[in-house]
Amino acid sequence: MIRPLPEKTQWKIRPWLWLAPALGFLGVFLIYPALNTLWLSVRDARSEQFVGLANYVFVLTDGTMLIAFRNNLLWLVFFTFFAVSFGLLMAVLTDRVRYEALAKSVLFMPMAISFVAASVIWKFVYEFRPAGVSQIGLLNAVLTRLLPGVPPVAWLVNLAVNNVALIVVAVWVWVGFCLVILSAALKGIDPQLLEAARVDGCTEWQVFWRIILPILSTTIVVVATTMVILALKAFDVVYVMTNGNFNTEVIANRMYKELFNFRHFGRASAIAVILFLTTIPVMGANIRRFRGQEAVR
Repeated sequence: MIRPLPEKTQWKIRPWLWLAPALGFLGVFLIYPALNTLWLSVRDARSEQFVGLANYVFVLTDGTMLIAFRNNLLWLVFFTFFAVSFGLLMAVLTDRVRYEALAKSVLFMPMAISFVAASVIWKFVYEFRPAGVSQIGLLNAVLTRLLPGVPPVAWLVNLAVNNVALIVVAVWVWVGFCLVILSAALKGIDPQLLEAARVDGCTEWQVFWRIILPILSTTIVVVATTMVILALKAFDVVYVMTNGNFNTEVIANRMYKELFNFRHFGRASAIAVILFLTTIPVMGANIRRFRGQEAVR
């Protein structure tokens, strides 16, 4: 196709021809939807009239949305911390057991099922029946059996614990992912380095804090960044278990309701734009960190 052109022109055009399919795919499935969402976010419910920033004002001032922002902040802090911490702990512990492969397979198993299925499983675990009635929920059955006289807890309704209960489900699912990534990085540490530290009199605690943790810091940041993004777009667990009721609303679930339940395309698009903007600082900080490490190297 470009052979009739001069050699110099061919040299300039050829790379773009190779990139054209990927750029076309990117434009159709990423850039156009993003721009269209931005356009819809300044339109009314039916996308007929321009309303300016009214949808954004609603998103940032509505009581339910403020609860969603608060809950996403809880997810961001607690889900990220416990998923990464337990993943790191399990990676270090399973590295020292005899049946390492079996232990890691068991811990990774929740990742093999869909998040909807995991949510259904845990919904049965949290199931609540009034006091005096036989408990069919595993957690309340164990609680009332071990502590007679203690009333069963409505885990998904009680405002003091329901968000924590949902975060526990997400941690249970994703800790296996953190384990696999961190375990692979742990395997990359030279065993002779660890052995030399032990010979020099370092305790296992000192080996972990002064050698293992600094070496794994880059991988930990990558895993933590992934968990932060997952926390910001948390949806499956909340939708299946509570549908955002009882003060468990999150941003993504509210966006779903505005789009499919209330049919308000403007507000749903504004929520989507804000959700996208919240991920930019996370990715920006991560990119700057990687560039700094490359500069040091």
